[in-house]
Amino acid sequence: MISFKGVQYPKDAILYAVFFYVRYSVSYRELEEIMQERGVEADHATLNRWVVKYSPLIADEARKKKRKVGTSWRMDETYLKVKGEWVYLYRAIDKHGDTVDFMLSKTRDEAAATTFFENAIGSNLLPEKVVMDKSRANRAGLININLYLLLAGYWWSFIDILQVKYLNNIIEQDHRFIKRLTKPMMGFKAFHSAQATVAGIETAHLIRKGQLDQQVVPAYRQFMALAG
Repeated sequence: MISFKGVQYPKDAILYAVFFYVRYSVSYRELEEIMQERGVEADHATLNRWVVKYSPLIADEARKKKRKVGTSWRMDETYLKVKGEWVYLYRAIDKHGDTVDFMLSKTRDEAAATTFFENAIGSNLLPEKVVMDKSRANRAGLININLYLLLAGYWWSFIDILQVKYLNNIIEQDHRFIKRLTKPMMGFKAFHSAQATVAGIETAHLIRKGQLDQQVVPAYRQFMALAG
């Protein structure tokens, strides 16, 4: 359960603001007006602090409660701007479009790809195959995972690597939802705030896909329920 001890605002008001920001294309100034219309006086700086603080915590809870994904993954990375520079959002979905995992990285290289696969496999079942584009760094990252499996004695669990661009169209389409929400934000001022916001956006996206158990509950109620 996420702690709201010491906050001066009702828990539901905080969670509503966070959900609205990560689910819809609004700026903090616009969100400030929306909250005022609902009787909550919170300036844009306060709203930003709520998103940065609570989005990663809610994302952690969502990872624990999302349904199992398939063993055929599509992996790719897209781009965001932080302090005027490009950073890289690694993402994977299964062949049905369910979110597997995501990771924001300052670099786009073999080490970043390896870390992404380690995290994704650590919180999901080991995939049978991963489809990706022609990226050498991403291929090298997955080869590293296969080497780890070999050294651990699990050679029969090797992951097939398919570098076929047209098979990856499904994740490129999925990127669009994330990009549509981040575009109005006009870039981020700090890497940690970008990480937090992306975590919230990805969580709202997997709820939208129906990846949590309570699929009949409205999305914003599912989001709030993750906070306990």
